[in-house]
Amino acid sequence: MALTKEADEVRGIGIGVKPLTLRQQLVKALWIGMWLFYLSAPVTDLVRGGHSTGARILGTLGLAAFVAWYLVLVFRTVRQMAVPRVLASLAVLAAQATVLSLSLGREWLVLFVYVSISSGAALPAEVSRWTVPAATALLTATAYAVPGGDAYLAGLLIPALMGGFAMVGIRAMIRTTMELREARATVAQLAANEERLRMARDLHDLLGHSLSLITLKSELAGRMLPDHPDRAAQQVADIEQVSRQALVDVREAVSGYRRPTLPGELAGARTALAAAGVVAKLPTGEGADLPGELTEEQESALAWSLREAVTNVVRHSGAKRCAVSLETPQTLEGPVAELTVRDDGAGGQAAPGNGLTGLTERLEAVGGTLSAGPAGTSGFRLVARVPLGSRS
Repeated sequence: MALTKEADEVRGIGIGVKPLTLRQQLVKALWIGMWLFYLSAPVTDLVRGGHSTGARILGTLGLAAFVAWYLVLVFRTVRQMAVPRVLASLAVLAAQATVLSLSLGREWLVLFVYVSISSGAALPAEVSRWTVPAATALLTATAYAVPGGDAYLAGLLIPALMGGFAMVGIRAMIRTTMELREARATVAQLAANEERLRMARDLHDLLGHSLSLITLKSELAGRMLPDHPDRAAQQVADIEQVSRQALVDVREAVSGYRRPTLPGELAGARTALAAAGVVAKLPTGEGADLPGELTEEQESALAWSLREAVTNVVRHSGAKRCAVSLETPQTLEGPVAELTVRDDGAGGQAAPGNGLTGLTERLEAVGGTLSAGPAGTSGFRLVARVPLGSRS
């Protein structure tokens, strides 16, 4: 947005942008004012038309009032004005054009072109499609009432009609540009919100797992310290290693580059479950036999699912056993990669939290699903699935 504003400042003013600075106001006034060149006919008539002094004074005042009213009306087209107010302003312009044309002659018929243009610029299309022809019809009627006006009519009808409807198109373009600018700002805001949600999910998953492991190892070190200081020292060394790795993971997550892998998470799960005293049954080979059809995004989603599930087992379940399996069953929709984490604890009674919500969002982003709930009479089971291969 800042770059857009700076670019508009360089160009003078952007389409559909309200002028904010004096320079922008002058640029817009110059652009609108240059079309007043066609008022040279009334001005020439005032100077050389042979009118009396009183008529010249009244004509000058009337022309000045008409131009001022026209500029105010057209200059404010970016701001939405009430239709009745615009119609009243156009009625005043039309009345001025009619009186001046009837009083001073056919040279003043050109004012109706400005009435038509201002109606197209200031009114919505559904209204201006009637006011532009109405202004042209009033021009025709007045031309036949002014001596010699019919000779000028042919040269004014097309500018009045085409100019008015051209301004209808320009107004529509301005409104569309404003809506697109607002939509672009909304998309940018949504993208920023999505990035914040991603960051929150990553930090929750990273720190929840690492801090749980640090807590467990700290408790183990505290219990071992009096009788087994060497084993306690080993736990402290493990705490240091986990802390350093957590710091690296957080930095990578903040940079947006971290993509966890199933082999790495299986190894981390084995360590965390062992530290918590949970008997673990995990796939052999630390995930070496992964389905080849998994994309990086799908593997990342399954890896996050494994991490969150193991973290919940360690922190909340009170389980004694935990089994992890990775299979590729065939479903009605085709083959899928299915990760299942099941424990025998009491975590099945816990309500879904931010972690499961984040996992659902991650899996849905790659076309997968998540199901989590009690497993039989005791324990908790989490199943994460992602499709394999091309899907019709």
